[in-house]
Amino acid sequence: MQIQQIALITCESLGSYTANADSEDERLYQFLKEKGLTVSWQVWDDENVDWSQFDALIIKSPWDYFDKIDAFYTWLDKVEAAGCKVLNPVKTVRWNADKIYFKDLEAQGVTIVPTVWLEQGEEFNAAAAFAQLGSEKIIVKPRVSGGAKNTFALTQEEAVEKTEQINQLLQQEPFLAQPFIEEIKTAGEWSFIFFNGNYSHTVLKTAKPGDFRVQHFFGGTIHTPTPPATLLASAQHIVDKFAKDCLYARVDGVALNSKLVLMELELIEPFLFLGTSPGSLERYYQALMAQLQ
Repeated sequence: MQIQQIALITCESLGSYTANADSEDERLYQFLKEKGLTVSWQVWDDENVDWSQFDALIIKSPWDYFDKIDAFYTWLDKVEAAGCKVLNPVKTVRWNADKIYFKDLEAQGVTIVPTVWLEQGEEFNAAAAFAQLGSEKIIVKPRVSGGAKNTFALTQEEAVEKTEQINQLLQQEPFLAQPFIEEIKTAGEWSFIFFNGNYSHTVLKTAKPGDFRVQHFFGGTIHTPTPPATLLASAQHIVDKFAKDCLYARVDGVALNSKLVLMELELIEPFLFLGTSPGSLERYYQALMAQLQ
């Protein structure tokens, strides 16, 4: 069947992400058009869109989904019920939206960052969290989140001061706590990008001085070194287990004692750093065509 209509799924406003997202989104859009595909941008929560008119929906940059998670789940139900082909698959997107998926990875032998789960309505106990994680500094963030939203990097004293604010947030949604990994500031965080389960390229993200957030929209810097073979093999293993049927996957992790410790498996709307690696757009296109057969 010849593919007639492809929707690239985005959101109404990309906010602080705009400059970076627009350049990658525009680059991908133009490349797919030059390949002869009929593509258009569609806002996921636009009630006027008839999703059944599209042969495929590619989830690219709906970067407000975690602010409207119930509406996003409803939208996923709608496009699934309409029989739309969604990339990545709806079941995968649902699973990946809540960081409780870490438990599934850990059960399969993936090394993840130690995590304390804070359920909605619970009280945050700073002393207990620090004792359990054995760290002098911790990160506290929502289970459904992105872009460092409501993310705290705290010493034990700061955690006590922030307890009331965290408890207010816990009334609205579940959170998690993890040790602050100093290597993210000193050595950086690796991102391994895969298309259709096949490795494409790698970036190493480092935070700006005095910050812990490696995202480029917070001033982080992007490097493109050749990754250590052991780290890449670990990332490939994770994709083989959990994302082999995905058009795109991004494995984020930090190297500790030469081993990859997973920070995030990004299967919904990751920035793919398509501008950092020659041939990445062609690899994306070839993976897309294989998915559309």
